[in-house]
Amino acid sequence: MRREQIFARDDYQCVYCGERYEPETLTVDHVQPRMRGGDRSGGNLVTACGACNARKGGMRLAEFLQTDASAREHFFRLAAAHVWPRILRTVRDDLARVERTGPGR
Repeated sequence: MRREQIFARDDYQCVYCGERYEPETLTVDHVQPRMRGGDRSGGNLVTACGACNARKGGMRLAEFLQTDASAREHFFRLAAAHVWPRILRTVRDDLARVERTGPGR
């Protein structure tokens, strides 16, 4: 899926903060990072503004969502329809683990 298609699918809205942006200011984020087995399919890609993508940085998505309740709400409201179910399960499982044990464990 091309960047422009991802932005259009997500209505030019960052799935983490919920704000709409002009396409040139948006980035594509891998829900499951490629270094952790994620791919470049549309089911693993979401629209993120530069600020949210930078705040997330190298954190696992569950750790990022755990630290930002607003981002967590927006992600599950805006991205759940587009992200592969297996990836959503992994994110939910990771969130449960982070809540039990704390970040980075």
